Amino acid sequence: MKAIIYCRVSTNKETQETSLQRQEEELIQLARQYNFEIDTVIKEQASGYELERDGILKLLERIKEEQIGAVLIQDETRIGRGNAKIAILHCIIKEGIKLYSISHNGELQLSESDSMVLKIVSMVEEYQRKLHNVKIKRGMIRAVENGYKPEKNLRNLGKNSGRDKIEVPIGEIVRLRKNGLTFSEIAATFKGFGYNISKATVHRRYQEYMEALEE
Repeated sequence: MKAIIYCRVSTNKETQETSLQRQEEELIQLARQYNFEIDTVIKEQASGYELERDGILKLLERIKEEQIGAVLIQDETRIGRGNAKIAILHCIIKEGIKLYSISHNGELQLSESDSMVLKIVSMVEEYQRKLHNVKIKRGMIRAVENGYKPEKNLRNLGKNSGRDKIEVPIGEIVRLRKNGLTFSEIAATFKGFGYNISKATVHRRYQEYMEALEE
């Protein structure tokens, strides 16, 4: 299993660089203990109350790749503090990623209060997703009634296999992404039409499209 190591200190003081180095060394040992393959080491100096952190944003993007299975941290406060911690933990857990910490010498054990808040957040998000999917379903039914043919929009998907590049309808991916669907949900939508495409492929094509726009 591949794992990401995430280290954070709160200030830019030079003395904190030693702490960052120590976190990295201890987390490398933790990875070896559990036979994890280290995919990426992310280190940053920023407040845990902030969400707009380059390191944490990189982490949240990286865990969307299918081969990533775990994130290694010193303790839960390295991920964040206050509401930022809950939000980030939720993003990580809903991707099916396991958290391992030095403080627990293994898989992270959340406090009772944090677990309760995360359950509430998950329940609310699930009902929001169901409402969103109901709207999409009704919209698709109306579109089909008005002549929309999804098999034509997605006609190229799934023709190639093996090492051939899958021809993905990027317009459909962008549209669904703008509607708030995750990469997993977009992949599931395509599979619902009988096309085999992974979350990683959807994410990669979307990234390629966004990078092309920036050029």
